[in-house]
Amino acid sequence: MSTRTTFAVWAPDAERVDLVRVDPARQDFSHVDETVPLVHDPVRGAGWWSSTEGAHDGDLYGFSVDGGPARPDPRSTRQPFGVHGPSQVFDAAAHLWSDGGWQGRAVEGSVVYELHLGTFTPAGTLDAAVERLGHLADLGVDLVELMPVAAFDGDHGWGYDGVHLFAVHEPYGGPAALQRFVDAAHAAGMGVVLDVVYNHLGPSGNYTSTFGPYFTDDHETPWGAGLHLDGEGSHEVRRWVIDNALRWFRDFHVDGLRLDAVHALVDDSERHLLAELADETAALSRALHRPLGLIAESDENDPATVTPTRATGSVDEPGASGEPVEDVRPKGMTAQWADDVHHALHALLTSERHGYYVDFGSPEVLRTTLTEVFLHSGTYSTFRGQTWGHRVPVDVDGHRFVVFSTDHDQVGNRALGDRPGRPARPGEGEVDLDLLAASAAVVLTSAFTPMLFMGEEWGATTPWQFFTDFTDPELGRLVTEGRTKEFSGHDWSSIYGDDVTVPDPQDRATFDGSKVRWEETAAPGHDALLEWHRVLIALRRSEPDLGSGDRSQVEVRWSGTSSEDGTPAVLVLRHGSVVTVVNLSDEVQAETLEESDLGSAGVAPEILATWNEAALTGRELRLSPGAVAVVKA
Repeated sequence: MSTRTTFAVWAPDAERVDLVRVDPARQDFSHVDETVPLVHDPVRGAGWWSSTEGAHDGDLYGFSVDGGPARPDPRSTRQPFGVHGPSQVFDAAAHLWSDGGWQGRAVEGSVVYELHLGTFTPAGTLDAAVERLGHLADLGVDLVELMPVAAFDGDHGWGYDGVHLFAVHEPYGGPAALQRFVDAAHAAGMGVVLDVVYNHLGPSGNYTSTFGPYFTDDHETPWGAGLHLDGEGSHEVRRWVIDNALRWFRDFHVDGLRLDAVHALVDDSERHLLAELADETAALSRALHRPLGLIAESDENDPATVTPTRATGSVDEPGASGEPVEDVRPKGMTAQWADDVHHALHALLTSERHGYYVDFGSPEVLRTTLTEVFLHSGTYSTFRGQTWGHRVPVDVDGHRFVVFSTDHDQVGNRALGDRPGRPARPGEGEVDLDLLAASAAVVLTSAFTPMLFMGEEWGATTPWQFFTDFTDPELGRLVTEGRTKEFSGHDWSSIYGDDVTVPDPQDRATFDGSKVRWEETAAPGHDALLEWHRVLIALRRSEPDLGSGDRSQVEVRWSGTSSEDGTPAVLVLRHGSVVTVVNLSDEVQAETLEESDLGSAGVAPEILATWNEAALTGRELRLSPGAVAVVKA
């Protein structure tokens, strides 16, 4: 519903449920204006309770179960005084939309830009972020992906410990501000993707157990008990998730959702929750006459994640190539993150091999990920100690996989939150712009859907660190200690030195230090890198082959050698008629374009864009140290 007309809550085991109206002058449940008994509501279904009186925009309220303390609504649409305080009715239909002509933006093949609202601008709000939409539009961004906005404890945090999934975090501006942001993004020609978290709720402000069996001990996740998605009593929990997802599309006009760590959504039902969500999203897409996308984060390396269900566009059969799909339950996601491309690129360029980078780093591994998506596709993973993944059928479009050279996890999960190209130890040189330019070229000329992380486009020097603001001092202390303990087992000393100290997540300075500095966009070198990103993104639009997700048109090879260690020095990535050549060495390299690189007979190859100096004479391309050339062959 766009407008809430009555108060209602699902509490299947309750003997009594009361609506608690809160004095508008109060910001908590310390003073109750009125208590109204609710009645069973068979229209909504078993276990539902509702009031006979109306709910109006701005009403403050909570629910008391069996005479217990008042708690916020599990479907609260606004938490103006924090996650522990009363809920507030929000009329989503009150916003006067100006995007009537917006036809949507498909996920597949779009340029995605991931940002965190709290650190994207000094103010850290949705309205402040609107003021930077012009920068993103000028860059060439198609979809702005917002890290989680669901209400969480404290003023600032990454957002993955949300507890009120239907409410927008109030310090960001609340729900009306999100509507304004989406409206403004559409006016600027960009869609909006929301990062949503359904695999767990945060440790502070989660009152769902007061009302019903939202979680079950039958399934374990890294955060504890799993969401109750299968078996007896799971129907309403599944609806809670699906209704939340559809609400963002319907009431906030967003264009896509990025679903966090879907491998932790343990569901043994015959029909997986994701498949059900995919089908209902497809139906809503048809009704709204615009594309709606679902992007899954998954570490399973399983093409079943993006295998269409019957309702999303295909039957559950082997692909046209005749290769069987490994999982019998297709999930129907529009796209999924493909971390392996990041791992391969990062390990190769930095020589890091700790943790999950242990199997990555060789030139051949990068070739594999750029052509086959996953490194581990039924092969042994040293990090996991077992065989992992499934092969992606050759006919699965590359645009079904979102790739990147950095993202919030890959930076924030480093001990110091140091970005790619930035010296791990302060004072040890400048940002390696050549490394960042090479990474950008590989990602943006690949056959995948590319994603940038805020500040990447100009080589931001600010770190991106893990930060929290839990209001309970004891919980804050446990988070700080847990973060230090988590990193104690990693071999960070080889990168940072023996005196590395992990920043305290609860320290306000950790949050403030993670804010990007916009003045860097005009700094020498950084302005050139920003322009390089603009050029590469523009080429994706002007060159049809670069805009294609046909992986059969992608070839990767290595040539040349570095005199320092004898490793291959030149990466050649052919994507149809466009060839990206990257000199990863500190020496001048010459690369002769092969016959397979050349297009129509009699048409001379030409350079479309270069980073550093590069010259093409006939078929021979000479590249200065750290140079990149994009050639139309």
